[in-house]
Amino acid sequence: MRTSDLSQRISRRLLQDIAAGSIEAGQHLGAQLLADRYGVSRTPIREAMNMLEADGFLVRQENRGYFVADTDPETLTEVLDQQPESLNDAYHRLAEDWLTGRLPEEVTEQFLRQHYSWSKAWANDILVRAAREGWIERKEGYGWRFLAVANTPEAFDEIYRFRMAIEPAAMLEPSFELDRKILTEQRRIQEGMLEMDFSAVPAESLLENGALFHEELIKLSGNPYFLMALQRVNRMRRLMEYRAEVNHERLVEQCTEHLEILELLEAGNTVDASYRMRQHLSGALKRKSPIAWNWAADKDAPQPLKVAR
Repeated sequence: MRTSDLSQRISRRLLQDIAAGSIEAGQHLGAQLLADRYGVSRTPIREAMNMLEADGFLVRQENRGYFVADTDPETLTEVLDQQPESLNDAYHRLAEDWLTGRLPEEVTEQFLRQHYSWSKAWANDILVRAAREGWIERKEGYGWRFLAVANTPEAFDEIYRFRMAIEPAAMLEPSFELDRKILTEQRRIQEGMLEMDFSAVPAESLLENGALFHEELIKLSGNPYFLMALQRVNRMRRLMEYRAEVNHERLVEQCTEHLEILELLEAGNTVDASYRMRQHLSGALKRKSPIAWNWAADKDAPQPLKVAR
């Protein structure tokens, strides 16, 4: 992908995160931190920040770097609505076609480029993103392999049951230690989501905020393997959750339950917080599982495309 194209995409993702509240007005933005956040080098990050400064969304202070400007939410929404989402749409189309059985389990980059009329740069960027989110992997020899664990309702249920086993348990680890800074930041994000217009924020950003909440809390266990396991399954479940329409009532319920867990932790009631976390995940499974199974039932079940070997 050309650096200018990548910078455009990064600038859009940064605006989405600002609109979603995971990055707040006045926050300092370090190039390396953003590079780690978005999985790119610092060069496109710097270009993206220069672009956003020119548009008034970032402020540059001498010898201090870039800070997020205080921008009206409606202005952010208007800008995001006007920006093209073609690359993002292409990524979601690939995910949709894999979920609904329109693609074989193994493909080549050349096959995808011909099938979707993608450029080489687009194909590479989309495949790298899919690999990072855990639903495709590069074969040892040649080509790519889709991972079946991420595209069935059974897998969706299993992921939530796995989370029900590890997330409450992580809070009861002897090494679990509260970090007031993390709790305060997550409270800010969750309260901000309750106040925002969900329809004006990309679904991916809302999903990212939810995943971040759970990952930040499990990090407090002091056991890196809990965090690694949760990050892995969070990447895999995104494929299924991309298809879900944003439901206002469900998001309000989710944020409210997140705040209840934070309140228990802030009060030092770790055991109660652990129990509430299990209730929260169990409720999410009950709400989302029927949707996943309906997706499976509604498949037209077309024959997979054949690829010349």
